[in-house]
Amino acid sequence: MYKERIAHLQQMHKILDDKIDKHEKNHPYSEQKEVSEWKKQKLNIKDEIVRLTRLQWEEDHERVSFHDDDR
Repeated sequence: MYKERIAHLQQMHKILDDKIDKHEKNHPYSEQKEVSEWKKQKLNIKDEIVRLTRLQWEEDHERVSFHDDDR
């Protein structure tokens, strides 16, 4: 249920990480305001990944299925 969203967020996190690394290597003494915003976005994405991963685990392991598959 949450797997597609988690995968999308992980991809966004990787893109931001690469963008930050590239910017810091190419412009080490530049204004860091933009980079700090990217880092905040990255942290928010990581928090959302953790939240959705927990929900996916609960979906997979904690929910009771009421389907009659045994009949």
